[in-house]
Amino acid sequence: MSSPAPSIPDTSLGLSRDEILLLRQHQPIALSTHAGSGGRGSGRGSRAGSNASSHAAQGRLMLDPGSLNALGRHFDRLMGAISQRLAQLTHQTTLSTGARSASAASALSLADAEIARFHAILRQIDELEREFDKVRHIRDIVKGFRGRVETLERKM
Repeated sequence: MSSPAPSIPDTSLGLSRDEILLLRQHQPIALSTHAGSGGRGSGRGSRAGSNASSHAAQGRLMLDPGSLNALGRHFDRLMGAISQRLAQLTHQTTLSTGARSASAASALSLADAEIARFHAILRQIDELEREFDKVRHIRDIVKGFRGRVETLERKM
């Protein structure tokens, strides 16, 4: 019988309440993906995925290298997706601010619609930037733990 995977309370990571909720939401996703791919030779299969869900539900961050690597890769992919969406919204903003009206009569109503659209896009950008910052902070903490665990494993 193997010992339980090492873990620490996610509340001890220096994260905000929103970041903790985000970590708890994404840890089982990342680790179930990791377990579904066989965990790169971890041999743990679906037990790792259910273990991850259990730890996340209990508010704990798993500290084994495979889990930390999977979580780090997951947050890297998530940050890439957020960055891509930010680029799309930035492009839309550029198009929106460059739009011109052909008719003087409809210029005011078109401008109002474009301004409203521009404000909506800016709100989405602000929200995505906040999410990006949260994810980056969590990813950096996970990478730090991964480095510590790898250092400890090398010392053993």
